[in-house]
This record gives sequence, structure tokens and C-alpha cells, in this order.
Amino acid sequence: MSTPASTDFGWVQVARLGLVQASLGAIVALTTSTLNRIMVVELALPALLPGLLVALHYVVQLARPRMGHGSDQGGRRTPWIVGGMAVLALGGVVAALATVWMGTQPVAGTLLAVLGFTLIGLGVSASGTSLLVLLAQQVAPARRAGAATVLWLMMIFGIAVTAAVCGRLLDPYSPQRLLGLTGAVSLLAFGLTLVALFGVEAPAAAAPDIEPAAAEPGAFRAALREVWADDKARRFAIFVFVSMLAYSAQDLILEPFAGLVMGYTPGQSTGLSGVQHAGVLAGMLLAALAGGRWRGHQLGSLRGWTIGGCIASALAMGGLLAAGLVGPAWPFKATVFGLGVSNGAFSIAAIGSMMQLASDGGSRREGVRMGLWGAAQAIAFGLGGVLGTAASDLARLVFTTPGAAYGSVFAFEAMMFLAAARIAAASAAPRAAGLRSRLLRSNSGVAG
Repeated sequence: MSTPASTDFGWVQVARLGLVQASLGAIVALTTSTLNRIMVVELALPALLPGLLVALHYVVQLARPRMGHGSDQGGRRTPWIVGGMAVLALGGVVAALATVWMGTQPVAGTLLAVLGFTLIGLGVSASGTSLLVLLAQQVAPARRAGAATVLWLMMIFGIAVTAAVCGRLLDPYSPQRLLGLTGAVSLLAFGLTLVALFGVEAPAAAAPDIEPAAAEPGAFRAALREVWADDKARRFAIFVFVSMLAYSAQDLILEPFAGLVMGYTPGQSTGLSGVQHAGVLAGMLLAALAGGRWRGHQLGSLRGWTIGGCIASALAMGGLLAAGLVGPAWPFKATVFGLGVSNGAFSIAAIGSMMQLASDGGSRREGVRMGLWGAAQAIAFGLGGVLGTAASDLARLVFTTPGAAYGSVFAFEAMMFLAAARIAAASAAPRAAGLRSRLLRSNSGVAG
């Protein structure tokens, strides 16, 4: 068995990896949000089209385990991060070209968009998976929750800056402006990635503790079977899927709920996103600070914060159910903020747990493990928006009032969060059983 890489990354190196995450988020946000709006508003295309294209980029991320296995083979992660960012940047440019082409040739433009969003999914799979593995290998356990928070805050920063700058520069809209901005963002993101990663990972020859895995026919299938056979890895994949499905299912229905049930104007309902994201930020920081040490004491474990965050998220969804039944008299903004805090806390704790579990097992499968969990998250995010909106439409046919209809969907999401908490709690059971087994064997030996 190979020895894991040394955990010697400081906060400067973590911030450099955060710049890569910010670059990744900038390209993805531009292609999945801005191009979405242009297709629907400026080109008057059906909203289903960008929805399917965004879903496609999630489906393609089923390749994450294969990408992780590829980086395991060489023992180094930066080539895969750089290569993935190159593919992602190319996909962003192709997607923008396709969007412009849709204005005159809708069918040809759509076919080119399929290629562009496929490249985006492949680029995210290669770069995002290897980035998290590199962080897991090189960051000390006590700093993993904080490191995960830095990465996600940097990604949010990248998305926010891209949205603000491109929003200003795209007015008035023209195809030339769109192509120029997309090309500039993609080129800048790739260049920033190269600078941020320069010298951050030692060459394979200089890192004897990292042994590349042997490349053999069928090696990936064998590696995937081995990881799936690992009880902890399989449980965590199921946990990621269930929790992220609950997390994403409310994204597309919260603002319509605010308008139809709580009487919010379009501007007020849009502002809810800011309230929720402020809560997410607070929850992330809370979990990250608690994951460190305060006056020599650690305020809870990663598993504890993961379970507690899921339970708190379920309670917050219960608050949204109550808002649907009570109406505008309910403290709606406070509930949305609480939901954000709960979501932020459990997601950062889960990412920290993900990095901690990535190196578990008898052989070097960090990339395959991280890829498996990334694929589970991608599937959940792809399904979440579709299931959330479909469930709300179906519920409105069954229930007589919009509040009760949306409340039924929120109740279902609360149950999913509780199921995720149960799965996370159950992950401690095999370890406890193993301890009991060892104690019994020890006692029988003494008795003999």
C-alpha cells in the first residue's frame, strides 16, 4: 500500500487552489446562467432548451470517477486540473458560439450547443475532481473544513464578480459582445489556473511517497468495483445523492412560492436569493470555525456537523411548510436565512468528510472515490430542479391552495434531509461494530 502524500499545504496554497475554483465557477456560471437568459429572452427560444443543456452538463459528469481514476494512474493531479480547465474554457467558447448561431440557424446552433455543454461537463469532471483530491491529499485534517470553505467562498466570489462585470458589459446586448466576453472570461480563467498551480504540486519524481497505479486493461472497472464494495464509500455516495437532491430541489420553487403564497413582488422574491446566500455563507463559516480548535477544544466533529446540518435543514423546510399554511404573517425571511445557514453548515462539513474519506481504503483510489461522490452530486443537482418543479406542478393539481401544494413539496424535502441525516449517522455503525468485535476477541483470548 502506498503512503499518502504529505499534508503540508498552508493557507496560501489553499488560497491558490481557491483561485482555480473561482475560475471554474466563473466559466460555469457564464455558460449555465447568462447563456440561459439569452436563449430564452433575446432569442425567444423555449425555456426547455437551456434546461436540457444544463441537465446535459450534469449527466456528462458521470465521467467523474473515470477522470479520477486517470489522475490516480499518474499520481499527480495538476495535469488533470489544467487539462480539464482547457476543455472547460473551450466548451464555454463553443457554447457561446452555438448560442449566437441559434439566432439564425436554431437546429445547427442547438447541435453545436450539445457539443459545447458536453465539453463543459467533461472539463468540470476532470478539473473539479482532481482539485478536491489534491486538497484532500495535501491539507492537514484539522484544516480541511476551513480549506473547503475557502474553496467554496472563492467559487462564489468568482461567480459574483463574473455576473456583475459581464452584466454591465453585455448591455446593450449584441452577439459580438457575448462572444468577446465569453472568450475573455475563458482565457482569463485558464491563465489564472496556470499561474495559481505553478509549483503547487511536486513532480512525481520528487515525491517518492506517491506511487502511480499500474495501467491495466479493465483497471478502471476493477477500481470502481473495489470502491463501491467499500461500505463507507458506498454509504457516503448515497448520502451525497440524497442530501444534494434535497438541497437542490427547492432552488427553482422558492421564488415562485414567495410570489404566489407570500405576496412578494418580483424584486422582493429575487432579493430572497441574497438572504439565502448570506445564510449559506454564515453556515459555512460557522462549520469551518467549529472544525478548527478553539482554546484547545474542537467544537464538534465533521460527522456531527453534517448530521446536525441535515436535521436543521429539515426543520427549516418545516418552517417553509408552516409559511405556506400561515401565509405572510410567518417570519419568512428569517426562515429562508435559517435554511441557508443549515445548508451551508452541512455542505461544508460533508465536503470536509469527503476529503477525509478520500484516502481511506487499502489502495490508492482517491480519485475514483472523489469522482464517485462528485458524480452522485451531479446526478442529484440535475434531478433536483426537475423533480422540484414537477412535484410542485403536480401538487397544485391535487391541493386546492398554492400554500398547501408547495408545503407538500417542502415536507418531502424535509424527509429527504432526515433520511440523509440517518445515512450519515449510520456510517458510524460499522466502526462501532468493528470495535465491539475486537473487544470480544480480546476478552476471549484473555479467558483462554
